[in-house]
Formats: sequence, structure tokens, C-alpha cells
Amino acid sequence: MKKLFTLLLVALCVLGVNAQEKSLYEELSGVKKKTDKFNLYMNMNGSFDAMFNADGFDQGKFNMRQLRIESKGNVNDWLSYRWRQRLNRPNNGGGNIDNLPTSIDIAGIGVKLSNQWSLFLGKQCAAYGGFEFDANPIEIYEYSDMIEYMSNFMTGVNIGYDFMPGQQINFQILNSLNGPFESMYGTFSPEQSHWLPGGEVIVATPSKLPLVYTLNWNGNFSDVYKTRWSASIMSQGEGTKGAKNLYYFALGNEFTFGKFNMYIDLMYSSDDIDRSGIMTEIVGQVQGHNVFNANYLSLVSKLNYRFADKWNVFVKGMYETASIKDFTDPGDYPGIKNGKYRTSLGYLGGIEYYPMESNLHFFLTYVGRHYIYEEIANKADYSTNRVSLGFIYQLPMF
Repeated sequence: MKKLFTLLLVALCVLGVNAQEKSLYEELSGVKKKTDKFNLYMNMNGSFDAMFNADGFDQGKFNMRQLRIESKGNVNDWLSYRWRQRLNRPNNGGGNIDNLPTSIDIAGIGVKLSNQWSLFLGKQCAAYGGFEFDANPIEIYEYSDMIEYMSNFMTGVNIGYDFMPGQQINFQILNSLNGPFESMYGTFSPEQSHWLPGGEVIVATPSKLPLVYTLNWNGNFSDVYKTRWSASIMSQGEGTKGAKNLYYFALGNEFTFGKFNMYIDLMYSSDDIDRSGIMTEIVGQVQGHNVFNANYLSLVSKLNYRFADKWNVFVKGMYETASIKDFTDPGDYPGIKNGKYRTSLGYLGGIEYYPMESNLHFFLTYVGRHYIYEEIANKADYSTNRVSLGFIYQLPMF
């Protein structure tokens, strides 16, 4: 493995360690691009993964974890656009309420109304907050459970207000569904669905306004301290005793001191109907529908140290819990109780090499996960481990 890593670094040096950030078009044609109206990128994260379990080595394989094509540009001084699509995801979406395939992350236009006000219209990333969530997906070696299971690319409108230099507020309204209601929340009927306090019979039908509302603050204090804070409420469905909603909060904080950088994300989700399906998977689907009153807590932190111009080391830790709260057992589901069902731990470490004045880097990382179940979950603890050697590159193609 050491020889392979060395060969990769040497090969890149031969290509030109001191090369500037030029598009593939400029490199091949020798013609300098003179417009910002069209920029095309290929986002890649590929590696060879060696995976281990409790019995030892499990499997080794090459894996293109991320492969996305992206185009963006400024049409004029007030109009811009952006489109990004995942090439390694099925292109299905005929049943989606926005009539777009789930492989499309972003497809919309930006409108600058003034020096302070702006709009983005179309499919976009939810402004949920947190620095792990805000990062380009190709930069993430392992997501936390909270974000890994989250559906976050939806269609709607974002209103941005830069109320002072380095300080921005966003208010966003998006569709809350990425597919048909039944595919996301299951099929509900009076006979199946009385999992709520007091034995409520919930006929969970689609909301007439299936929307998510998010208020987001992006702060920048002299590039030393940055924030990504947000609060969201999502309409999930309607029951006999009112609307069923999801409430999500994120507090992302980043600190930079010279060569040292770190972020700490705290995230919490309270789901009237289990959106991610983590708790549903833990307790088992009861007669084919999702768990109610699922609660998730996530704490994620990553530390980077750029100890040389082209070298960076990092460590990352994740602590997460999955629980059921405010549930009164009506008698039909004696196995379901209030409390914490699972604690998941994540621990990563690695080294990165940046050979050029671009974001191209080669990496060697270790990723470990450990899942601890409480007695009420009636499941066995388990761990996974992975060692990956690969590259990350947002290749400017034009």
C-alpha cells in the first residue's frame, strides 16, 4: 500500500506540481477562457477501500464514492445559474412532486435584487446549517448518520439577506417530499396506526402543503470564527389530532487559527413520523409503517492541521443517539418503549497531499464506526472499519 501511494504522488508530480488552476479546455486548446458565463466541473471522490469487521478482513474494492457533474456561471451582473447532477445515482423521478429526478442536486437560477437581497429559484440544497452538511460532498470521507440518511435536495425558493459584511440570513421554502408520500413515510391505515400518546388513531395522509421552512444564519467574523446555524420545520402529514411535523436544529461553528482549523456541529431532529428511517429500522417496521416520535441527536467535530504547504492531517469524531420520546404504549406494541435505543460512534483520521494550486488531493484515511444498542433495542452491538487510499478533485473542465 505504501508503494502504491508513493507511485500516485510521483505520477502527479510528473504532471506538474506547480501547475495553476486551469480548466481542461484551456490546458488542451491553449486558449484562455475569457468569460464567467459558463463553467463546467467534474466532482470526483474515488478510492480503493479495504473493509474489516469483527472477523477481520472482509472485502477490498475500488469505489467511486462521488461522481457529479456541475455547471454554473454569471449571465450578467444580476442573473446566475447552477446545475449539479449525480452520475452514479439512478435517473428516476417521474413520481416526484417537483417532476425532477433525485439524481439532480441543484437546478436553478440566482437573482441579485440589490447589494443586500438575493433569490435562488429551483432545486437546491436545504439551508440546514452545520459545516459537515455545508461542505462539497466530495470532501466528506464518512458522513454522520444524521446527514447520511437525510434528504436535502428539494425544489423551492431561497431569500438571502446580507445585513452586514460577512453576515447573511436565508429564509427558505422548499418541497418536503423527494418522492411519493407512501415511499417516504409508508402506508397508514386506522387499523395499523395508533402509536401516539393516548392511543391516537392516526390516519397519516399527505399534507396539502408538503413544505419545509428554514431560517439560516451564515456568519463570518474575520475568517477566524464562522457560523452555520439553522432552524427548520417540515410538514410531514396530517392525522386525526392535527399536523405531523419534523423539527430540525443545527448549530455549526468553525474556528481557524493559522494552520489549524476545526468545526463543531450540533444537530437535533424531532420527527413526528420517522423521516430518516433509522429508528424504524432499529425496532422493525410494525405492520409496514414508520415509527412515530423519533428523536435524533448528533455531535460532529473535525480538526485539520496544515503542517506543510501541501500536506494536511485530520481527525474527525462523531457521537449520535437515536431515541423514541413521548410515546404511550396503547397495548398493541408492547416492545416499543420510550428511551434511547442506539448510540453510534464514528472516528476518522488521515493524511492528505495537495500537489497543485487546486483542490486536487490524494488521501489515506481510516474510518471506524461502532454501534451500541440499549437493552430495549434487543440488538447486538457491532463495528465496521475501513482503510481508503484515493483522490478527490473538482476538475475544471471548461
